[in-house]
Amino acid sequence: MEELKRIVLNQETEEDRVTSLSLRPERFKDFIGQKDLIDNLRIAVQAAQERKEPLEHMLFSGPPGLGKTSLAHIISHEMNARITVTSGPAIERAGDFIGILTNLEQGDILFIDEIHRLSKTVEEFLYPAMESFKIDFVVDKGPYAKTINFTLKPFTLIGATTRSGLLASPLRDRFGIFHHLDFYAPEDLAVIVMNAARKMSVSLEDSAALEIARRARGTPRIAIRLLKRVRDFAQILSGKKAVDPAIVLDAMARLKVDSLGLDEFDRKILHVILDTYNGGPVGIEALAATLNEEVDTLVDVVEPYLLKAGFLRRTSRGREITEKARQQLCSRT
Repeated sequence: MEELKRIVLNQETEEDRVTSLSLRPERFKDFIGQKDLIDNLRIAVQAAQERKEPLEHMLFSGPPGLGKTSLAHIISHEMNARITVTSGPAIERAGDFIGILTNLEQGDILFIDEIHRLSKTVEEFLYPAMESFKIDFVVDKGPYAKTINFTLKPFTLIGATTRSGLLASPLRDRFGIFHHLDFYAPEDLAVIVMNAARKMSVSLEDSAALEIARRARGTPRIAIRLLKRVRDFAQILSGKKAVDPAIVLDAMARLKVDSLGLDEFDRKILHVILDTYNGGPVGIEALAATLNEEVDTLVDVVEPYLLKAGFLRRTSRGREITEKARQQLCSRT
């Protein structure tokens, strides 16, 4: 079960981080999908360059694996700016964050992934830094305490979040540009798979790329992960030079990923709701306890695709499976 979760779900692994360095697009022209978003970003970047100003602070939201980090790196390349990458959970102390901010140069980009997980103390330092490029911090204690004001060089903060609703209103209001990334169409994912296959020196037929794309849950990260597993099966079990649809179907059957991208864990969730809770509604805490999973894992990683694909409904009373999910489960029994 753990292996399936690493392959199909949107959790980023160390292998993903290493691979993304070589497969990540570097320019807007190389980015596949999200056309309207890319067009708007191009205009914002060009306008900032003509004014010779840093970009406005920017927030990317959406499910994991859709390209928020890649877009931050693309923007840094397009702006010819240095990028500093960190994440909300990694910044534990205000002192660490002050060090990051004071090391930023004019026009630099600070990218904070999972920005909704910043601590309240760190968040308080971020408000004046974003608004007026200043920070105030207190040294010493009691009667010896004094406030030191530090002026920062103008920078651009790019935040990424899978749960924009958890952002504090004062923080959300300080972003000037908002973009939501949605799931990709299979045709766009097939192009991404073909591009990745070329960079990985994998000979892949177009129809095979589309078979992988259909099972990638609308997510580039998963598409590339599935491509790597198909490459492994083709290398060991097939003597063919090019990966064709038959090899992909065999690999997906072995990995137990069906034609809609559902794996055993997805089907287990749907079966629990159907069999244990009579199709729902069931509260997310009760569902997480039954599955022995964290609530955040279900909400951030599993649910978005099941909702998008029409297998799950959120109601005021809890989660319910749909008729489409019932038919899909019955077709496998």
